[in-house]
Amino acid sequence: MSVVTGVTRGGETYTPEFVMEINQQNCIGCGRCYKVCPRDVFDLVEREEVDGLEMAEDDDYDDDDYGDEDGFSDDTAMVMSLKNALDCIGCESCARICPKKCFTHAPLEAA
Repeated sequence: MSVVTGVTRGGETYTPEFVMEINQQNCIGCGRCYKVCPRDVFDLVEREEVDGLEMAEDDDYDDDDYGDEDGFSDDTAMVMSLKNALDCIGCESCARICPKKCFTHAPLEAA
């Protein structure tokens, strides 16, 4: 199996790994991956819009120390989704910044 590889400016080869999936059960909707992504791959959506996704009783999406008094509630919890997965460049910035390790990446097979 041959995979797509890249070359750095210094001539070193590397294998980019592209985002394949987001574990939305673990996602806390913090938006860090959205902010760090250079290619508009992600979209922050309301948790209730995601098919088949229910909040577990122990979900800690509010790990950011904001309480309901700040306008956040269980009813408006957000979760990240893949908006444009084909625009991913394989930099893995999203995985490095994610506090909940929600991302699955894989190399792309060469054609």
